[in-house]
Amino acid sequence: MEKKYSYGFKLNVVQEYLQGTSGTNLLAQKYQVSGPSLIRKWVNQYQEYGKEGLQTKKTKKKYPLDFKLNVLKFKQDTGASYKDTANAFGISEPSIIANWRRSYLKEGAPGLNKPIGRPPKMTKSNSEEKKKNQQKKLPTSEAEIELLKKENEYLRIELEYLKKLKARGLKDPRENNSQE
Repeated sequence: MEKKYSYGFKLNVVQEYLQGTSGTNLLAQKYQVSGPSLIRKWVNQYQEYGKEGLQTKKTKKKYPLDFKLNVLKFKQDTGASYKDTANAFGISEPSIIANWRRSYLKEGAPGLNKPIGRPPKMTKSNSEEKKKNQQKKLPTSEAEIELLKKENEYLRIELEYLKKLKARGLKDPRENNSQE
């Protein structure tokens, strides 16, 4: 389990680092922080977002599918690091992008749109009733048509990505996962 650090503690460590008297290795030992990479992360968050960047977020931010695909496309096209990509898009945690990439390579665009957390329990009768209701509904509302248009756009982006891989002589990374 990851240790939680207070806002004041992180701010003091970052300010000491920015004064230039100590490096991340020394500060990690001095303050018994898990490692210098955590201090570098705090410094990056402070430099990008100011003091607010060091505050613990109360809720997880949810990102729409098109945003995730744009982030992944940017990273692929520019070759930027996860940190630089996160900074460019205002994402405080670069590992989120790595998780999106892993999901995309494994399952494609639908893998990026999975709900987080445990699905609700359903009784068998509720489940059958829900399936019947879903079958009755046809995409007639403007919102549903818009959703289908966005999904179509995501699939176009995915296809474009796969074409670029093929043009560069690279294979679809998802092919390796399906053979295992």
